[in-house]
Amino acid sequence: MRLDKYLKVSRLIKRRTVANEACDNGLVEVNGRPVRASYEVKAGDRITLRFGARTVTVEVLSVQETVRQAEAGALYREIP
Repeated sequence: MRLDKYLKVSRLIKRRTVANEACDNGLVEVNGRPVRASYEVKAGDRITLRFGARTVTVEVLSVQETVRQAEAGALYREIP
């Protein structure tokens, strides 16, 4: 699955266009390096998102096309 779609499906970012822009602006890294929105996400990848002064790092546990909002948190594990 594309990175921008994964960020939307997992509810880490609300809209796919916003996820796409974040990737274009270098605010998203996978496994320590900046990637484009077309990057194929796999289980085990570490995604780092920068929101202003806040940085969030998550580990991808599973990749699914669709999930309910209540189950979206099960797609990843937040790393402190």
